[in-house]
Amino acid sequence: MNKAIFLDRDGVINVERGYTHKLEDFVILPDLIEVLQLFQRMGYLLIIVSNQSGIAKELYKQSEVEVLHKYLVEELSNNNITLSEIYYCVHHPDVGRCICRKPDSLFVEKGLARFNIDATRSYFIGDKERDVEAAEKAGVKGILIEANISLKTILDQITN
Repeated sequence: MNKAIFLDRDGVINVERGYTHKLEDFVILPDLIEVLQLFQRMGYLLIIVSNQSGIAKELYKQSEVEVLHKYLVEELSNNNITLSEIYYCVHHPDVGRCICRKPDSLFVEKGLARFNIDATRSYFIGDKERDVEAAEKAGVKGILIEANISLKTILDQITN
């Protein structure tokens, strides 16, 4: 079975600005490339799980999120990093109910099943309690960090 690092997007991958949807506002955090390269060398698959409720609130379009994700995938690929998947929820509880929005665990469970991942050997790094809740519902160890900090600060919590 595989093992994975699940990552929230805003505040973990890129600078948290609140409803980041414009390419010019999408700034990859320092040390991210180096840390993701390390995770890959350790044998982890990399999967992003993100809430993008600004789509449901009509603050931005899904196509704008896709542009950001395409850019991110290209930047990571240029540094020999492969994302297995980017899952994102387009819903918001004020607009409708769903089971893919964190703290629900649908996208974590989907990743576990699709990529034959052992939840007990995997981690979810997020900057909100809802990220940890989604992880733990799926049997994955959640790691809560402050938004916009280097992932180097939690390397000691990730084991081979």
